[in-house]
Amino acid sequence: MGNAREIACRLDPAHFHVSMFASGQPDARLVDRANTRLIRLPKRRQTIRILSEFLWGDHDILFYLKSSPASRLYVKVRRRWKDHRIVVGTMESQSDLRNEPTISPQAIHLWEQTVLKCDYLFSNSGSVQAGLKREYNIGSQIIPTGVDTKFFTPDWEREANSRPQVLFVGSLRPFKQPQLLLDAAVRFAEADFRIAGEGPLGSEIRNRAQREDITNVRLLGLLDAQALREEYRRADVFLFPSMWEGSPKVILEAAASGLPVIARNSYSPETVVHGVTGYQASSDSEICSFLEALLASPELRTKLGRSGRQHSLTYDWDLIAARWSEVFESLTAARSMRIAS
Repeated sequence: MGNAREIACRLDPAHFHVSMFASGQPDARLVDRANTRLIRLPKRRQTIRILSEFLWGDHDILFYLKSSPASRLYVKVRRRWKDHRIVVGTMESQSDLRNEPTISPQAIHLWEQTVLKCDYLFSNSGSVQAGLKREYNIGSQIIPTGVDTKFFTPDWEREANSRPQVLFVGSLRPFKQPQLLLDAAVRFAEADFRIAGEGPLGSEIRNRAQREDITNVRLLGLLDAQALREEYRRADVFLFPSMWEGSPKVILEAAASGLPVIARNSYSPETVVHGVTGYQASSDSEICSFLEALLASPELRTKLGRSGRQHSLTYDWDLIAARWSEVFESLTAARSMRIAS
């Protein structure tokens, strides 16, 4: 729900009342926001609490519907109740979920019975939009994922690293291919590779690094926002070899931090402009070729990193939230006209 939180805290409180579920410590920006209601969730029986809010809560728009049991029950019930409130869903990954073995058939079915049943769907990239149309023949509008360019910033004045640092951030799952950083570390012994994240491949990566004595790789685990920010600012290259994505937020965070980005072209990441802010690779060999060029040239890293920072500004959360604000106002106005007629 991180993206929904970034949007909600930027909506004008004079125009929008926000109700949001909260478990654990809530975001201070929402706590301080006027015209905001935080709904504390219990540790147990959350489905009942969420469903009751869906059914009887005082809201015009239900935004960012999650794939959950409460959502499934609500989608079934609202048809019988002739609920005229607007339900908005977001698409942030490819729609060919059956091609990703780490996603269970049960999870896919739940997603199909919840998110895909929303009144309106918004994709976060052209590739995601095309995939949704291809797999389910469902149309959607595009509003990209944003980035906080005031928080993620470059440190242009920092002292150069004695050895180039290559950073990966993401869950350690097979389709993310974090193990490719081990291969790169063996090939490019002159650089240091840092892997931030947790997941099922963590032990495998750690064991292989120890077994093969790959000493220029470090697993950092899951980092909080401040520690992640500092990792971006210390790095020289962001390497993201994932094969199956929508529009990864970490790519934008890296670009906002002034890093050249290497990603795959299999999901056409619009936030990486090939040859301008980084590279879109079509194979493992291309990834290594682009990485070799960046490691060999501090000047190239700086050039692409500065372009990436400039490009990231067009995805700032303030701009993206303003687009959502316009969507919410237009949807409620259209609904009012339908009801009045």
